[in-house]
Amino acid sequence: MPKQISDNNKKIAELFTNYSDYLYNYAITRVNDTHVAEDLVQETFISALKGYDSFQSKSKESTWLIAILKNKIIDHYRKKSKQYFQHSLDEMQIMDDFFNSKGTWQTDQRPSKWDMDTDKAIEQKEFYETLQQCLVRLNDIQRMAFVMKHLDDEDTDDICKELEITSTNYWVIIHRAKLQLRKCMETNWVKL
Repeated sequence: MPKQISDNNKKIAELFTNYSDYLYNYAITRVNDTHVAEDLVQETFISALKGYDSFQSKSKESTWLIAILKNKIIDHYRKKSKQYFQHSLDEMQIMDDFFNSKGTWQTDQRPSKWDMDTDKAIEQKEFYETLQQCLVRLNDIQRMAFVMKHLDDEDTDDICKELEITSTNYWVIIHRAKLQLRKCMETNWVKL
C-alpha cells in the first residue's frame, strides 16, 4: 500500500475517533432517525477519505467534516422533497384542521398568547426538549426546512436551492410546519 494512502487512512481513523460522536449528534437532531444518522456519518467519513488530499487545512477538521455532513443531509432531504410533493394531498387534511373553507382560522384553532417567562432556565430547557419532540412529528422535509431556517439560520434562497424546491413550495412547507409545531407545543408544553 502506498505511504500516502496509509497516512490518509490513519488520519481518517483519527478523525473518526475524535469526531464520530459529534457528527452523529449533529445528524440525529436533523434527521431524527438513528439508522439514517449513522449512514450519513458513515458516508461523511467515506467522502472525507476520498477527498482528504484536497483538504487544505484552511478550516478546522470539525468544520470540514460538518460541511460534508451537511451536504449529505441535504442530499437525503432532496430525495425526500420529491416524495413530499407526491404525497402532499394527505397534508391538505391537516390544513382543514386549522382553517375553514374561506381560509380563516377555525374558532378553536386560533393562535393564543403564550403565557410564559422565557428568562427562566428551567422553562427554556423544557421548551427546547418539547420542541425537539414536536420536530420529530413533522415529516422529513418540513423538519429539515424548519431546522435550516430557524435553527441553522440559513437564507431562504439557499434552502430552496439546497432542497431543490421553489420559494412557493418552501413557504407552504414552513407554514404547515409552524402550524403543526404550534399545535404540538400548545398540547405538550405551553400553559395557556
